[in-house]
Amino acid sequence: MSLLNASAVRARAKRDIPAYFSADKVLTERMTKQSSVKGYDIFLSHAFDDRELILGVALTLEDLGYSVYLDWRDDPFLDRKNVSRYTAFKLRERIRNSKCLFFATTESTSASKWMPWELGFKDGQNNRSAILPIQENRPDNYKGREYLGIYPYITQQLSNMEEEKLWVRWSPTCYVVFDAWLTGKEPYER
Repeated sequence: MSLLNASAVRARAKRDIPAYFSADKVLTERMTKQSSVKGYDIFLSHAFDDRELILGVALTLEDLGYSVYLDWRDDPFLDRKNVSRYTAFKLRERIRNSKCLFFATTESTSASKWMPWELGFKDGQNNRSAILPIQENRPDNYKGREYLGIYPYITQQLSNMEEEKLWVRWSPTCYVVFDAWLTGKEPYER
């Protein structure tokens, strides 16, 4: 079991950008592809200052077969720096059309105006919100601070069938595979 490693997801973001392409070109291609998506598996709530890191997280999740919403990639016209009714309307729509929300925690999280609002909105909608800790070192578990401690957290590890899976955990011994959690199952003690 491990939390997502910041260095690994940064490397994943860079791997998607061949030397002969620019980052803008890769993002434009991804935006075109994502624009046809009506719903998402995961709404990735994050601090805008962590763009490169979060792109790597999204690509890692997409490598596992999940569709991921990133506001600046999928709705680049939104202005996250300013709180507006239009941005709130569009984010509500995207959150409603996502099966769950991952709250990506980094050192930049506390500077985000939108993240707590997004977390509360999704939690109130369907109780499918989880913390996605992203850290430089890879500890085996996560202890949320303040209100983040009331949500389960996400880890990534090999399953019995030797394939990478996401897990939703309350502790190292209380967990459920992510796909089952999306259908309403809760983590349970092992």
